[in-house]
Amino acid sequence: MSTGTTAVWGRAEQQDFRSRVRGALLGGAIGDALGAAVTGLTLEEIREAHGAEGVTDFVPAPGSSVPGSPAPGSPAPVGPVFAGSPPGSRGAVTAVTQLTLFTVDGLIRAQVRRDTGAWHPPTDVHQAHLRWAATQRDWGPDERRKDNGWLAAQEWLYARRDPTRECLTGFGDTTMGTLDRPKNPTARDAAALTRSAPFGLLVGWEPQLVLQLAVECAAQTHGHPAAQLAAGAFGLLVHGLARGETLDGSVQHALTLLAERPGHEPVTEALQQALGSVRQGIPGPALIEALGDTDTAEDVLAVAVYCALVGEDIRHGLKLAVNHGGPSRATGAVCGALLGALHGETALPPAWLSELEGRATLLEIADDFAMEMTQGPALHSPTAAAPGWLVRYPRG
Repeated sequence: MSTGTTAVWGRAEQQDFRSRVRGALLGGAIGDALGAAVTGLTLEEIREAHGAEGVTDFVPAPGSSVPGSPAPGSPAPVGPVFAGSPPGSRGAVTAVTQLTLFTVDGLIRAQVRRDTGAWHPPTDVHQAHLRWAATQRDWGPDERRKDNGWLAAQEWLYARRDPTRECLTGFGDTTMGTLDRPKNPTARDAAALTRSAPFGLLVGWEPQLVLQLAVECAAQTHGHPAAQLAAGAFGLLVHGLARGETLDGSVQHALTLLAERPGHEPVTEALQQALGSVRQGIPGPALIEALGDTDTAEDVLAVAVYCALVGEDIRHGLKLAVNHGGPSRATGAVCGALLGALHGETALPPAWLSELEGRATLLEIADDFAMEMTQGPALHSPTAAAPGWLVRYPRG
């Protein structure tokens, strides 16, 4: 697989890119944590619990991080698992952030494995998500697994944080879903979408290839074309932002590329409706809920894009993104990743960052990703490699 153009990195460009990578990953995690406590509640229920303005700060998510607690209707874990934070912690993230972390891990592994000639990024991302699946059933890191690398050794990740059934079954065995034979053929929810921001951070890749990779990896758990193309569109939006485009410009470019794909209509219509809603009045829950019932990936994407477009700043955009009836953690995570990629890490609210679970891990993998993308040849080549890098991201 060719990745198209290769970026030439000066110092200022490297610093800007690292800030956007950090912004995307931390922003997505903040949105995930902010929406976790109210996801699935109606607007009336949110206001009853948190006041007329709804959620304006981290609040404990009921039952978050309970050791060994399975998602409703999902396979039971093999045994109790470690919880990263006590039940009901402020700033606790969900499976959305867990899966995003492993997406990044898979993309770094793909770059490292490229030296060997074994160059198939969908497989490397799938292997990473199988390592995520182990965190949902094992007691803790398996030190016998020499190919786990450093991310799978983080004990706080060994906890069920309300993963969707589609992700648990999609990664429940080693068979990889493909576009021809996807896992969960009718799945149209947002769980593939919400883990797809990292594809857009492949700024040296051509946009068409970013779209294709995100779509192929979405098929590993979601078979509906709208779910796959929504994931691809999200990747395209982050890709444009990470390259310095405006959000509106990124949406327009994404619409152009999506139009070439069969079955694109639900996603392009959702994005066009998000753009049109910007001019329809003062932003609020009524306009957000008019974008759709948010049970589908394309509706979640539309809500997140709308909130990112109309938000006065990151805090305002994220509060809009989570205060509505629907999957608030999904809309919050996607909106947060877009705003973080657009503005960079320094625009993120420091009070939220200070309480965010897993911040050290998110920062570490963000910096590793930025270093791999900008200075990969100094870390490894077909003939030599920094030993410590291969311990962190094994080729095996």
